[in-house]
Amino acid sequence: MSATFIGMPGNFPKNAAKAVQNSQLRFNLRKATHTIRGKRANVVGELPDWQELRAAGKAIKDHTLRHLDRYLIQLEAAVTRAGGTVHWARDAAEANAIVTSLVKATGETEVVKVKSMATQEIELNQALAAQGITAYETDLAELIVQLGDDFPSHILVPAIHRNRSEIREIFLEKMPKVPPNLTDDPPALAEAARLHLRERFLKSKVAISGANFMIAETGTLVVLESEGNGRMCLTLPETLISVVGIEKLLPSWRDLEVFLQLLPRSSTGERMNPYTSMWTGAVEGQEFHLVLLDNGRTDVLADEVGRQALRCIRCSACLNVCPVYERAGGHAYGSVYPGPIGAILTPQLRGMSSDLDASLPYASSLCGACYEVCPVAIDIPEVLVDLRAKAPHAAAERAGMKVAGWIFNDHKRLATAQRAATRLRGLVPRRLPGPLSAWTDTRDLPEIPEESFRDWWERNERA
Repeated sequence: MSATFIGMPGNFPKNAAKAVQNSQLRFNLRKATHTIRGKRANVVGELPDWQELRAAGKAIKDHTLRHLDRYLIQLEAAVTRAGGTVHWARDAAEANAIVTSLVKATGETEVVKVKSMATQEIELNQALAAQGITAYETDLAELIVQLGDDFPSHILVPAIHRNRSEIREIFLEKMPKVPPNLTDDPPALAEAARLHLRERFLKSKVAISGANFMIAETGTLVVLESEGNGRMCLTLPETLISVVGIEKLLPSWRDLEVFLQLLPRSSTGERMNPYTSMWTGAVEGQEFHLVLLDNGRTDVLADEVGRQALRCIRCSACLNVCPVYERAGGHAYGSVYPGPIGAILTPQLRGMSSDLDASLPYASSLCGACYEVCPVAIDIPEVLVDLRAKAPHAAAERAGMKVAGWIFNDHKRLATAQRAATRLRGLVPRRLPGPLSAWTDTRDLPEIPEESFRDWWERNERA
């Protein structure tokens, strides 16, 4: 996986501590996430078989991941039969090199993009720019982020941290031909973006997309979006290049029916997705290339606990209910994948060698709300705990846990330790010293009672 967002501090606690000081950010996040959360709850509540649908989605994804090698070969054959070309990318560098060479072969220096998390993951825009190729985002929220020289902070709504007044200022400063009397009324902002993007759609001969799903039996790719801009990208250009993670596969059209119910309700709180575009191979004379991206996914697949993260369909429901994300925002995670799913997916894709990635499994209260809303039943708390065990730990912490294990392993040693603690309670500081101070920096050390429960029980039993 590619580098952390440029300029991000060393770890999640530092990033979060800075973010929570921004009251405007917290207001924007709370308002947006609660609105989406409420809409989702309403439309999910309408379906009496929601839990059965959820179980079906989980089962389909698990089956696909178990037989991923077979279905990927089937997909490649189907795309090739339909006139497309399939490329395999081991990592970000290979994927960026493939896409760059394909764009250069057309002679074009500009491309339009459908919102794609895979291309953000590999930092494709930066790789293209280094080769003199400019990529223009066409999803409205992605456009706002790009014009503002910003980073996405949400899976579904990348500009969720911006309010409409901030968006108006960005448009006035960075968008050509915007009328100076532009207001922050949403229809006015949408119209300004529409006029700006229409020119891009008509001029561009190369488009780059991702995909929400790929159908192995036919080689069909599926993109779900809410604005129609994606459809313009997919149909107008002469060359279409799709960069898709290998886990986005479904065996058959029949399986897609389940996810077209799960995804809209979980992501936007809608019964049906406004724009669902599907294409199979090279259509209507268009040249089509599919870049299948691994970039750490095979390693994740090998982890018996962590592999369930690959079931994710990028709905963002977990972000909208997470108390940590709501206060810290997406930038604190230092990755294109923020929130609870990012806390388990990013460290697995990138590894936990950096301070940031090692800290992400701790970016959670383990309340379990993310698991309850996940449409494919990813047990995010389970993976978080597993990753915490695999994360590097300081020597003082390892020593402390070893001593604690030794004490808790014998009831006599535990009783002795409890009695000693009650007698020495006046000497215990409210903040622990030295390397142990990190523990009390973020939590209160509980008061030690005057009498242990064991002693209280024995005294009352005798009475």
